[in-house]
Amino acid sequence: MAEADRLTIAAGPSGQVLMARAGLAVADAVSRSAPLGGRVAVICGPGNNGGDGYVVARILRHRGYRLTVFADAPPDSRAADAAAAFAEWQGPIEPLSEWSDASAGIVVDALYGAGLSRDIGGAAAELIARLNASACRVVAVDIPSGIDGATGQPRGAAVKAHETVTFYRRKPGHLLLPGRLHCGTIRVADIGISDDVLQAIGPKTFVNEPALWRGLFPFPRIAAHKYDRGHAVVVSGGLTQTGAARLAARGALRAGAGLVTLASPPEALSVNAAHLTAIMLMRMDGVTGLSEILADQRRNAVCLGPALGLGEATRGLVAEALASGAATVLDADALTSFAGEADKLFAGIKAWAERPVVLTPHAGEFGRLFGPDQAGSKLEAARSAAARAGAVVVLKGPDTVVAAPDGRAAIAANAPPWLATAGSGDVLAGIVTGLLAARMPAFEAAAAGVWLHGEAGLAAGIGLIAEDLPEVLPGVLKALRAAE
Repeated sequence: MAEADRLTIAAGPSGQVLMARAGLAVADAVSRSAPLGGRVAVICGPGNNGGDGYVVARILRHRGYRLTVFADAPPDSRAADAAAAFAEWQGPIEPLSEWSDASAGIVVDALYGAGLSRDIGGAAAELIARLNASACRVVAVDIPSGIDGATGQPRGAAVKAHETVTFYRRKPGHLLLPGRLHCGTIRVADIGISDDVLQAIGPKTFVNEPALWRGLFPFPRIAAHKYDRGHAVVVSGGLTQTGAARLAARGALRAGAGLVTLASPPEALSVNAAHLTAIMLMRMDGVTGLSEILADQRRNAVCLGPALGLGEATRGLVAEALASGAATVLDADALTSFAGEADKLFAGIKAWAERPVVLTPHAGEFGRLFGPDQAGSKLEAARSAAARAGAVVVLKGPDTVVAAPDGRAAIAANAPPWLATAGSGDVLAGIVTGLLAARMPAFEAAAAGVWLHGEAGLAAGIGLIAEDLPEVLPGVLKALRAAE
């Protein structure tokens, strides 16, 4: 964002102009929720975020609101634009310690922005504690003060806002937890920064939305037949561990694979047969059996892991899948089976580097595979893991991150809390497998799968169980197609 500001200012508009536009956007947000003539408190920090606050205060005072500004110091001398906004305020300023919830019903948080690089303490931390305990409506400028814009983590104390007005683009801290929980409703304001600056900046972090991957989505073509849409294979667990693989298989079929086969151990054939219709069933006798199934090159994607079992047998199946030439999704037991031996898995992936591979761990599986001590944010942990593994990594959760070995990453923002239910991750693994079978590139397939999974959760609604997710996918896909 600093580079976007710099390039924009170099091309014409001054920093003061951008600050004035930012302040106007925040003032408009306040005006939407505060009655004219109401009392508003603006809390200003020493940097450019505080400068935005002085602009907000000046605009709202001119509109007829009763303003009180709180700050413990004028803007830092290095923040020239903020100093100019401070000079234009020309009104009284109260110390932070004087703020109370009796000061105003609406508070503008302009203490610190997304670039905060230290923990908040002292009077600012005390104020934040009082603000969070109050009944005031808080509108944050850029990001709630105390939330790291890069990681979403609190830096000491952190404001809990009802609404956040940010500029040009959302930052990772708006999407990653717990930062997202502090933001409330997020509005992205246009302050006159051209989209052209993105070409110069070349960002590799994205919100996971259809614009990122829709152009590569494998919508059915009128002249195509089922084999054009690929043939996915899902490997089943033993007699009492078959349901997870069937969930994945149904997800793969609904997502777009032309055919799906469930590869079943002999002892589980009868129970799987009793539950399958459109999904085909084949006997699989261990590694040799999987090799025979995948020898047919039309079977071009394979999913292993859901309730597959832990240990050497699973590691052997994974090795066979990686060597087969099929795009591979590894989930659950296929990942945990390599706990303590992750380098063997990564070597196997890299030995067949041309094969698309997607790993779909939740936080526990991620820690067992990549180690419990991951430095930095969830975004950086996923990105580092993808580079280490040589595979696309889907680090699941309410803020699922999809990361590719080349550094690209997408953060999900559409997952409802009721997706956290048994079997939901198995369906996600299947959806990604189905998209890979339909020959969608690995990063885009993983990102699209995560988005579809979230939209299916929203469509099914609270109370969903995993079996519901494949059944609502047709409606989600219809809406996606209609939005082209």
